[in-house]
Amino acid sequence: MKKSIILLVALATCSLTAFAQINKDQLALEVSKVDAENTEKLKAYIWKFHAVVSGEGGNKTTLISEFRFDEKGELNINVVDGETNIDRKAGVRGKMQQNVIESKLAYVSDAMKYSLAYTYMTKGQLLDFFDKAEVTEKDGVLIAKGEDVYVKGDQLTIRIDAKSKYFLSKTFSTKLGEDSINGEVQYETFASLGVNHISTTKLEMLVEKITIDGENKDYTIRVD
Repeated sequence: MKKSIILLVALATCSLTAFAQINKDQLALEVSKVDAENTEKLKAYIWKFHAVVSGEGGNKTTLISEFRFDEKGELNINVVDGETNIDRKAGVRGKMQQNVIESKLAYVSDAMKYSLAYTYMTKGQLLDFFDKAEVTEKDGVLIAKGEDVYVKGDQLTIRIDAKSKYFLSKTFSTKLGEDSINGEVQYETFASLGVNHISTTKLEMLVEKITIDGENKDYTIRVD
């Protein structure tokens, strides 16, 4: 009995010690520093986001958007190409259909831009997030979970490589107007260049019943 009690106390002490070893303030500074340096590297690139937008009835639209940072350091998105499997109707019905499609695509564009606040955070936003977040570590991965990040009730979870402090993934849930949006992004690193970047993105707009599955590719050095 005494041995069992001693063992439980030892395990509890180890758990508390492991938890106490995570200094949130220091971690926030380290992660934000690495991310800021990484963002400066990303500014040298332009890349394309290939997205499949799925709606009700099996309707699908493929969009290709170009990402680049402007002179102010803000990330811009411009749709450069797209196609859809929706059969075009003629006459007045065709015009009405076109208006609906354009409205949906405008909404999708707004949702993509809105999600940037969670996927490309400024140093100040990261520091504020860590101030609210609960941080744990498992198998070399730091997991930071926070809520009320930008709006009341939103949630964000960031998985971070404990050694490099590079992002591994982010998942979030938020609101755009009355629509609930769930998002998940996965990160990869160009080993030779040491640039951490988003590889895939998934967004779900629950009220509009729209899903976006996208992949970042075609990273090229800017010439302008």
